[in-house]
Amino acid sequence: MKSVRILVATAILVAIGWAGKSNAQTLTTLYDFCSPTNYLACVNGNSPGHLIQGTDGNFYGGTDSGGTNDYGTFFKITPQGTLTTIYQYAATNGEFGGVDFDLELGGVFYGTELVGGSNRVGSIVTMTTEGTLTTIYQFSGTNGIADGTYPDRLMEVDDSTLIGTTLEGGTNNAGTVFKITTAGTLTTIHEFSGTNGVADGSIPVLTTTNGAEFIGTTELGGTPGTTGTVFEITASGSFNTIHQFTTAEGGIPIVTIVNGSTLIGTTTAGGSNGFGAAFEMTSEGTVTTFYQFSGTNGVMDGSSPGLSSIHDSSGAYYGETRDGGTNGAGLAFTLSTSGTLTPVYEFCSVSTNCLDGRSPDALANLVSGDFYGTTESGGANDGGTVFKFAASGASSGGGGGGGTNCTYELTSSSASPSAAGGAATVGVIAPSGCAWTATTNNSFITITSGSSGSGNGTVHYTVAANTSTNAQVGTMTIAGNTFTVTESGTTTSSGSCTYSIGTKTNVTLAAKGGKDSISVKTTGTNCSWAAVSNDPSFISITKGSSGTNKGAVVLAVAANPDAIERTGTVSIADQTVTVIQQAAKCAFALDTNAVTFTSEGGTGSVVVSANGGACAWKVVNKAKFVTISSGASGSGDGTVTYSVETNTTTKALTGTLTIAGKTYKVTQEAAAP
Repeated sequence: MKSVRILVATAILVAIGWAGKSNAQTLTTLYDFCSPTNYLACVNGNSPGHLIQGTDGNFYGGTDSGGTNDYGTFFKITPQGTLTTIYQYAATNGEFGGVDFDLELGGVFYGTELVGGSNRVGSIVTMTTEGTLTTIYQFSGTNGIADGTYPDRLMEVDDSTLIGTTLEGGTNNAGTVFKITTAGTLTTIHEFSGTNGVADGSIPVLTTTNGAEFIGTTELGGTPGTTGTVFEITASGSFNTIHQFTTAEGGIPIVTIVNGSTLIGTTTAGGSNGFGAAFEMTSEGTVTTFYQFSGTNGVMDGSSPGLSSIHDSSGAYYGETRDGGTNGAGLAFTLSTSGTLTPVYEFCSVSTNCLDGRSPDALANLVSGDFYGTTESGGANDGGTVFKFAASGASSGGGGGGGTNCTYELTSSSASPSAAGGAATVGVIAPSGCAWTATTNNSFITITSGSSGSGNGTVHYTVAANTSTNAQVGTMTIAGNTFTVTESGTTTSSGSCTYSIGTKTNVTLAAKGGKDSISVKTTGTNCSWAAVSNDPSFISITKGSSGTNKGAVVLAVAANPDAIERTGTVSIADQTVTVIQQAAKCAFALDTNAVTFTSEGGTGSVVVSANGGACAWKVVNKAKFVTISSGASGSGDGTVTYSVETNTTTKALTGTLTIAGKTYKVTQEAAAP
């Protein structure tokens, strides 16, 4: 259940006026899980959770129930839909299902089990593709002990270290942030206070990273009158609260997108209608709400929203909800930060039997333009499904400002004029009716015509003469693409300068980021050169931004928080180096890990956070007195809503939900004697 991702941003769809529109995409069911009413014959399990793509190209995931022991399974499914059950969970092994695998390192999957281990308060496990499960850490479950209880999501620090949170436990029983080595050595780096009026709050979960810090949220806490916080923490434990939410801004925030210095996310509750909102936040903590969800039954935007980091060519982010919509079975949509919501797919559209599934569990794993995900229930056997649908124009890069079917290319990505400068052009390739703009980012480059257009067009620009012996580099932003201009410096008496950068024209780095060095060589004397990142949002130059004659340029690439591969370029001495960074592994967290109801029962919700819109998850319900209303599965960020029956007995009730691999504990008081 870890991945109750923000994708579930059901709410966003409402505003656009979905009524009367048909599904924008065609959904294909790849696999139907077996019926939950016949669990003894349900070898492959039911109620699947989120998917994670392995380095072998196949998808891996788990079911919350069913299987040989009715504690769920771990399975592999090919992109074509061939499913193989790899592991059967068993209570006799201290495994109670709902393991949420967040990432893969060296062919081994790492995840958390919310109520696993001998103490029933959580464990961290590994799983191989052959089905070997190993428990590398069991949490203590002792109140006041620093390791915490109910672990809820893992993220990668480096090849041998992970970082995660516990929903409860720690010295103050308010949750912790911990590091753990792949060998199982755990270190607590922050313990939340849980004290009313103290800013760090309680019930934490990590959701994404900006490269330098890990970003997380708390469900409760902050100073009086606040409804959750957003915080940042380094791997060494340096902690800072960025913002404390008010009821008007929303409650239970989840941040899922890092866009430069801006954080984008949703709140599960609160806002003007009380059903959640979508927001942008500056690095200083200033919040702007750009969408309010309605929560109205039958209205497309619903409640408890979530967003993924995947967006279409216009820059609108994909999202989903596990409930709501005309059929009350969940939605997929896109939402722009200007507040425009566009429907993508409405579940339970195939028939009254919901053959296409209900309660989608995240639009996970964007592969060759297709979203792969799961539904918690529905399908031919009402046991959930694995599905895919085409995502028009989906990517992790920006577009040029047109509609969702607009794509933009340039006829070239760079130019290298001499020191004399002069006039030049670059072409824009775009479908008819797709609008775009062009702007210069440096004073020595002037756009003389073509600063805007629609469809195919041409940008005319001039480059001023360079009187320095140093080369100068500048950029233009054209239809959402970066165009780099590297102008040579004036030549010396020794003659013309030529440059080479050795054999590295392509650099590939892992999702965790890192550094690489590019050598520069010149011919001639006093030949100056410069280096500039064309994608400064994740590529920076830490050494060698300029030089004379031979030298070296050191590139630093920030961690990739998204489950999508990304590409950028660096211009070095008139040459272009392409940087390819691998996708991050999926990771999940819950905004809270426990709740207590009175004997009268009621309703509640849990927010799931994920580091990518393609990260799927599901809910396994092992509490008989709890009914899942929506969000039984999802992809990316989402929300799980549920109801608790009236307790007419004189005995208190306790049960657990496993959400995105995380354990959520529900306690209900006994009825009065």
